[in-house]
Amino acid sequence: MEYIATTKEKYVDSEAWTLLEGQFGSHPCLELFGLLVQLFCLPPLPFKDSVNIAYDTLLSHSHCVCFDVMIIYLGKRDIIDKSPLRRSKRTAEIIWGAREEEIITDSDMREIDLYSFQGLLKHEGQAKYGETFRQWQIDGPNFVIDGHYPVRELWVRAKAAGTKYWSMKARLGTEYFRILLQSNCGVSVLDFTPQPEGGTPSICLNRSNQTPGSPAAGGSSEGRKASNRIVLVFHGVSESNLESSMPYTGNGPMNMLGNIQAQKIAELLLDLKLNTVVSGTKMAYVERADTITRVQEAADCLGADCIPRYVETKQIPDLDVERMKNVPSGWLNRLEDDITTSLWDKSGKAWKHLLYELSKRSDGQDNIVIAVGHPALHIAMMGYCLNLTKEWLGSFHLNAGGISVIDFPDGPWGEELSAA
Repeated sequence: MEYIATTKEKYVDSEAWTLLEGQFGSHPCLELFGLLVQLFCLPPLPFKDSVNIAYDTLLSHSHCVCFDVMIIYLGKRDIIDKSPLRRSKRTAEIIWGAREEEIITDSDMREIDLYSFQGLLKHEGQAKYGETFRQWQIDGPNFVIDGHYPVRELWVRAKAAGTKYWSMKARLGTEYFRILLQSNCGVSVLDFTPQPEGGTPSICLNRSNQTPGSPAAGGSSEGRKASNRIVLVFHGVSESNLESSMPYTGNGPMNMLGNIQAQKIAELLLDLKLNTVVSGTKMAYVERADTITRVQEAADCLGADCIPRYVETKQIPDLDVERMKNVPSGWLNRLEDDITTSLWDKSGKAWKHLLYELSKRSDGQDNIVIAVGHPALHIAMMGYCLNLTKEWLGSFHLNAGGISVIDFPDGPWGEELSAA
């Protein structure tokens, strides 16, 4: 905690610290069996390849500093791995600081090998390779260059890197390339929970692609313009969370912390011009949706827009969950089969409703739909988004007051990209 206090004193006036306190809270306490981080120390480039060039810019250094603060909030660090590239070495050194333990170099952790594409700017790749470049953009798993399949090779190396620390079962395949995004100096956290009977631990995605910037800012995914977006918002802490043995029903009003979380998320979403806010019918969901709507419609008074905004609001029971056992979200797949089946079926109806809302606007303008509901339903809807089955319910985690951003660069019925 002394190091945290020193770091806070050093960066106390920075916007990054204020943002991090809003995302992680003032008293973090996370016991992690594993922490996977993609270490990049450079501004976004046309091709994130394995060219061994160090971009030691002010922006890249500030990314690393903010990244270091974020890692402090996530708790103890025991081991750090890096790729052999110089920019990864620089990033790792900033994060690791003066610790005596060795920084481990692992060749399998280097970025994707793009062969003849490496070092080219985007317009150069388009001019020189034409259809091959287009295939790289839209069909990464089948993209071939110089007799190599770069994405498939990347998957083999990722599996080799992972099996150094845990037993690896078959997980997501190459078809998920670019679906779950990882930005420069973005943090993703995996929790590993040992099984009572031994064997492979259960793995849960605790956080995904958290960066010093706002997850709601921008409007592109991997360089592709995304005018359609769904943002899943989990309501803030409510009185029923504290008093009930079965939390997160949304059946009670939000407490003081919940109201603060709701206001912060509403302010965060001012970066977006929302079209529709859909919520469950429970009190906490309605309160959170109302807070978001009121802040949106006051955008002109708050200096976020020059004209008033109008937001359509709807309430649907498919975003409600009546009562559920008090289990962490990473354990949802351990509930009774009838409960998970009911949850999965209800979330499927809610997901179709959100896609319908997203498809109603066809004038080429941005269309952003907010969904406020139960975290278990949000997790299940992420499963539908990723074309998974209910057996994956235990693979994702959501925090009170958190959001998940899903971009649709190919429209509401095209392939989704989960941005944050």
